[in-house]
Amino acid sequence: MNKSGFLFGLFLVVLYFVWYLYQPFLMPMAIASLLAIATSSMYVYFDKKYKSPMIKAVILTVILGVIFFAPIVYALNSLASFVNNFDVTIIERIVKVKNQLVLPEYLGFAKPYIKDFLENINVASVSAGVFKYATLILKGSANFVKDMVIILVFYFFVNLYAKQLVDYLKDILPFEKNSLFFVEISSVMNIVFYSTLITAIFEGALFAIIAMIYGYNGLLFGILYGFASLIPVVGGLLLWLPLSLYQFSTGDSFGAFMIAGYSIIVISFIADTLIKPFIIDYVSEKAIDTPANISPLVIFFAMLAGLTTFGFWGVIIGPAITTFFISFLKIYHKVLHEES
Repeated sequence: MNKSGFLFGLFLVVLYFVWYLYQPFLMPMAIASLLAIATSSMYVYFDKKYKSPMIKAVILTVILGVIFFAPIVYALNSLASFVNNFDVTIIERIVKVKNQLVLPEYLGFAKPYIKDFLENINVASVSAGVFKYATLILKGSANFVKDMVIILVFYFFVNLYAKQLVDYLKDILPFEKNSLFFVEISSVMNIVFYSTLITAIFEGALFAIIAMIYGYNGLLFGILYGFASLIPVVGGLLLWLPLSLYQFSTGDSFGAFMIAGYSIIVISFIADTLIKPFIIDYVSEKAIDTPANISPLVIFFAMLAGLTTFGFWGVIIGPAITTFFISFLKIYHKVLHEES
């Protein structure tokens, strides 16, 4: 038997069993690797200060844990406490809001449909829906926390052996060691990570302000809004609409309209629509040593597609897949010109 053929066949068999063994961890491993690429600028910064790979890996893992893990744990504990001490009368007050709504004349054609919809709302169904979705969120969040722990573990090891892994990949991949392939992927992932983080913190802080003004837990609502802002289309609506309805049910109609108006005008329009593109551009031009040659608009749609397809971690996976694809197209185009 041909020796190379036998070795290749044996390699495929071993590869299959490795894939079978690590299949449950493939997604966390991929996300951890992408996060390591996304935070490569921090790795370079700490690499100049500390020579020990262990110290760098520990610092980066702690930073990532504080950024993602700590806020999620706090929010989950607060939500669990809210569900355990939930007062059904809150739903009753909110549902009664429908009896106080006055529809403007220009909605006359839709009044019968809106009236039927409002009449079908009752305390029992709304309460059941609240508990159902709260249970699903807490159940899904438990899995999310488990995945987050696994991601942090893999993230630690990726950073611990970062230099060896990068050198190995550069040796086995048929690209130049300083190829734009590596530069663009690193740059785009840095842009996605920092712009998403800054935007989520910025919008969460803005919502925390209005929440605290009306006596709510600003830290909790800020964290929840920061994560909700990552959801395409609806985003912060999931937070400010229930809060404004609850404020209305307490008899404070002015406060309800202030929460809704502030969220729509200040956060959704000014912060998200007008300021967010400047944040992406700033990160692209100032915070990254080598700006990516990919349009911020492409990055934005890649994040949107990733969130829609993969959920929360799609904000990392979507741009990574898109960048790989665009980089391969450029490399293929370059190879064709070199061969012609």
